[in-house]
Amino acid sequence: MGTESGRPSTSVEDYVKVVYDLQERGSGPVTISRVAERLSVSNSSVSGMLRKLSELGLVEHQRYGDVRLTDTGDKLALAVLRRHRLIELYLVEALGYSWDEVHDEAEILEHVVSDQFVDRIAEHLGHPTVDPHGDPIPSRDGEILERDTRLLSHLDTGTTGVIVRVNDSDPDLLRYLADQEVGIGMRVELVERQPFGGPLIIRLGAPEAQREQSLGLVAADALWIAPAV
Repeated sequence: MGTESGRPSTSVEDYVKVVYDLQERGSGPVTISRVAERLSVSNSSVSGMLRKLSELGLVEHQRYGDVRLTDTGDKLALAVLRRHRLIELYLVEALGYSWDEVHDEAEILEHVVSDQFVDRIAEHLGHPTVDPHGDPIPSRDGEILERDTRLLSHLDTGTTGVIVRVNDSDPDLLRYLADQEVGIGMRVELVERQPFGGPLIIRLGAPEAQREQSLGLVAADALWIAPAV
């Protein structure tokens, strides 16, 4: 399951990264079906890979149970996420990529760049703590920025806060948010929930320059808010 460089295979890295990401975002137990959906593979393929990952000591998984990373699996996932998120930020900051273009590029590059190269990126960028989507960048030692954040879709009406993170798995959604001028660092207030699963009405911007707009639940499920204290 390893590579000539001593790293685990691309498949192993992809799996532990996805399991960690699903755990990190806190949207329910990590199940085989959720991992399969993220990786666009069958449930049986995930089951087979999880057996291998368990043998490698990277995951804990009982049949029909939740999937959890071991301490070793956590360490590996954080190393992959560090490479991925620093590459994304470098592509935006140094090469002029937009935030909807970088995910797929980083998916490829994260498996082939050296740790020295990634450390040089971090130094060049001033050792940043978040990527272009607001995702925390693990330090070289595996430390990660902890923040109190909640999904916009889960907020109570009247709650205000700042958009600090956007799920980056759907480039079309990122382009839509950019077209709607919704992005990291913006102040947001949840004004109203339309009934029967309708859109949310939000108020964006500083108090002296606010604008209201509707936002569908799919988009609201992609925006992480740091509520105002």
